[in-house]
Amino acid sequence: MFKHIKNDLPASIVVFFVALPLCLGIALASGAPLFSGLIAGIVGGIIVGSLSGSHIGVSGPAAGLAAIVLTAIGALGGYQNFLVAVVLGGAIQLLFGVLKAGIIGYYFPSSVIKGMLTGIGIIIILKQIPHFFGYDADPEGDFAFIQVDGENTFSEIINSINLISPGATAVAVLGLVILILWDKVLTKKAKIFQLIQGPLVAVVVGILFFVITKGNEIWAISTEQLVKVPIPEDASSFLAQFSFPNFGVITRPEIWVTAFTIALVASLETLLCVEATDKLDPEKRVTPTNRELLAQGAGNMVSGLIGGLPITQVIVRSSANIQSGAKSKLSAIIHGFFLLISVILIPRLLNMIPLSVLAAILFIVGYKLAKPALFKEMYQLGWKQFIPFTVTVLGIIFTDLLIGIGMGLGVGIVVILIKSYQNSHFLHIQDKSNGAHKIKMTLAEEVTFFNKGAILKELEGIPKDTYLELDVRNTRYLDNDIIEILEDFSFKAKERNIEIKLISEKGIVENPESFIKFFNLRPKSA
Repeated sequence: MFKHIKNDLPASIVVFFVALPLCLGIALASGAPLFSGLIAGIVGGIIVGSLSGSHIGVSGPAAGLAAIVLTAIGALGGYQNFLVAVVLGGAIQLLFGVLKAGIIGYYFPSSVIKGMLTGIGIIIILKQIPHFFGYDADPEGDFAFIQVDGENTFSEIINSINLISPGATAVAVLGLVILILWDKVLTKKAKIFQLIQGPLVAVVVGILFFVITKGNEIWAISTEQLVKVPIPEDASSFLAQFSFPNFGVITRPEIWVTAFTIALVASLETLLCVEATDKLDPEKRVTPTNRELLAQGAGNMVSGLIGGLPITQVIVRSSANIQSGAKSKLSAIIHGFFLLISVILIPRLLNMIPLSVLAAILFIVGYKLAKPALFKEMYQLGWKQFIPFTVTVLGIIFTDLLIGIGMGLGVGIVVILIKSYQNSHFLHIQDKSNGAHKIKMTLAEEVTFFNKGAILKELEGIPKDTYLELDVRNTRYLDNDIIEILEDFSFKAKERNIEIKLISEKGIVENPESFIKFFNLRPKSA
């Protein structure tokens, strides 16, 4: 695991700086204690990172669960009651893993997964614009269109432009210049620039800027524009930040409903992220999805037991990890240790980091996920790829992650139905001599109930006095629904003087007495 330490260590530093404000922001957006987000980040890095089969995925608290957590804490009567649901949700995820439910992740179309990555890239940029200008009314990690502060994504941007902070903006621009210079120029000049990551330099410059401009009327950065890590006074106050579940409420039905909701949503987000990160992985490694569910389940049980938020694998941290050159899961594990050590030893130093500098880092992450060239590439693949991709992107921007993916998946299913409708058969009019029609219909390799409409339409359109040649030699699967349609048509064919020649691997049959008997199927019982 330490074979790629020279790649994984620098990447873990970048992931740490991306994860820190997101852990705190998601906790704030969830109405949970700030420290609970850090607990989830630490567990997601160390525990889930160790157990996971993903080489470059990073786990932690997820923005997609923030609304569920916010509602559940109030409905269940407090945070300690909610933690019981987190622990049970983790246990249910373990059950999902044992039952091999991870296969669900493979049923999402590629166009939807690419739309998910692009949509998240765009939403990262849009959500970071206010923080870039020093306007921090909405917490980091709130990726929904309708925000917890009552604004939406675009009204927040307009508000930020009207309330630009000179100091925060200046250091953000400086940080962005450093990041671009590092990525495009300096890393190609010397190995030292590959070892020392640009985001680390940008953060150090941000801290120095805060210290130097402190007290300046124009350029000073206010405390509202900085990272806010809880600062314990001593060891006992640090330990007091951990919460423990109230298992006395475990028999309440609403606890189990919340637990199942957490397990389902967290598993779905994880499987989607696994698909997305595997696509981004330069080495194209495949993550074992059932093992991932087991790892996430174990992580959620541990997180819930010590006061942390629910955990999923998360695309923002995972993509930052990939873009920073991580090669193995050691990067995710080290970032977890960085979170743990830093909140114990240097919380005051962390609280000098301007959020605008971290916004500049996330700008780069977002841009790499949503490069304009990808839109052109998807358009060139045709409408069957481009429409689900576009719907997913717009859905994520104007609703939230899961709804956007659901919209894209819904459109993708419609596209599949249309393709299935079109590809169920091939129709060839071979001969119209002497006023007699001769038609050949060749069925596709797989014909399911999705194809009923297309086949019914063609059969109903066959004129009287036609010779129909029905070729099923290449058909490997013929749905019972289709056979029943053929059975019904055989009666109508006699009335319309339509001769049927059935060609199959079993042989050739003229006007088969019964299609059901021919294909050895029992008729449906009434």
